[in-house]
Amino acid sequence: MSDSLPEGVERRRFDGRERLATRGATVYGEPTDEGWRAWDAGRSKLGAMLELGVETGLEGGETVLYLGAASGTTVSHVADFAGPTYAVEFAPRPVRDLVGVAEDRQNLFPLLKDARKPETYAHVVESDVDCIVQDVATRGQATVALRNGRFLADDGVLLAAVKARSEDVLEDPADVFESVTDELCEGYEILETVRLDRYHDDHLGVVAKPK
Repeated sequence: MSDSLPEGVERRRFDGRERLATRGATVYGEPTDEGWRAWDAGRSKLGAMLELGVETGLEGGETVLYLGAASGTTVSHVADFAGPTYAVEFAPRPVRDLVGVAEDRQNLFPLLKDARKPETYAHVVESDVDCIVQDVATRGQATVALRNGRFLADDGVLLAAVKARSEDVLEDPADVFESVTDELCEGYEILETVRLDRYHDDHLGVVAKPK
C-alpha cells in the first residue's frame, strides 16, 4: 500500500475534511477551492483506489484509455492530471454529458463505442497507451480487459474496478472476483487487488500489467 499520488492530484481540505482533488472545471457539483475540485471517492472507483492507498503506478501526464466513462465523473478527474484521455462509453445519453465535459478539456476524447468491441475504435485510439482504466457494468469484465490489452504499452498498467453484481447477481462476490482475476491472468500479471467496499459495495480494485 502507498500514499503516492499522481502529479496533479493532491489532498486538500473541503468542508473541514481532507479529500483528493484535481484542478479543472467542475462536472458534478463537487466542492471547489481556488481552482481545485474535490474528487468524490464515493462516486469514483479509481478515486476509491487512490483513497485506499493502492499503488496505481500513475505519475501524471499518461496517455489513458478509459472504458466505461459514463457521464464523465471519474474520467474528468483523470483528464485533469493525465495526457490524452480516450473515454469509451456505450450508452448515448451519458455520452451527451461526456461531450459537455470534454468541452472544458482539450485532452479528453469521448467515443460512443462498445468496450467489448475494441476493433471499432482501434483507428482512433493510439497504441501503446500508458494506462487502461476500466469501470464497465457488464458481464465478461475480464474479457473486456483482455480484448483492450492490444492498446496497452508493454510497461503499461490496467486499473480495473470489477463489479461482482454485473457478472452474477446471485454468486458470492468473493467467488466472482476469484473467477474474474483468474481469467485476467490469461493476459495480465496481477500486481494488487483491494476490496472497495468502504466506498463501493461488492467491487474489487485490480492493478495489473500485461504479460
